[in-house]
Amino acid sequence: QVDPELARGLAQLLEFDGDVEVTFMATFTVAATACGEPKTVELLPGGADRPVTNESREEYVRLVVEHILLTGVRPAFDAFRRGLLTLCDGPALSFLSPEELEELVCGTPHLDFAALQANTRYDGFRETDVTVKHFWEVVHAYSTDEKRALLAFATGCDRAPVGGLGKLKLILQKSGPDSMALPHSHTCFNLLAMPAYTSRGKMRDRLGIAIHNAKGFGLQ
Repeated sequence: QVDPELARGLAQLLEFDGDVEVTFMATFTVAATACGEPKTVELLPGGADRPVTNESREEYVRLVVEHILLTGVRPAFDAFRRGLLTLCDGPALSFLSPEELEELVCGTPHLDFAALQANTRYDGFRETDVTVKHFWEVVHAYSTDEKRALLAFATGCDRAPVGGLGKLKLILQKSGPDSMALPHSHTCFNLLAMPAYTSRGKMRDRLGIAIHNAKGFGLQ
């Protein structure tokens, strides 16, 4: 759902048994923002003066949904469409399904870190090293937001490429012996470098500080 709270409210409006006009005191308008400023949008001409009643509530709900999914986002979508077609217009675009086009634009939504681990290369580390084992134990325990933060830190993008994380060539590089130094990255090469941390706790602490303080230099 785009807005679960609004969806529940509209469902309650449709199912309400009493006097809708008196109880809800709603008109044919919706609240919106423009350049960060709140504003009221009329769902039809004179909507601010037209109350929602038992007889008109279905029309009201339909117009609200149309505004949220269609008319309210049309200016932004039209600008996106013009930009996309400027870069990508041609016969090949017509061969893509909506789902395939979404994947090209947004990336793969599912983050398969097992596939990423299987495809990761090591520089200075071996796959059997304790530091590598601790790294993957910590990463696999991350929440989705933390995994996205790690991807942004290491690659400059918090999304999986087309085909999933199995297509991402991540390099885990040893930057020196065990120390309190933080991991660092070279996003152009999808390279994550770190000392050979000897404990899981230090790995969790040092890596967490790095990925949650990675603002600047185009990362965020």
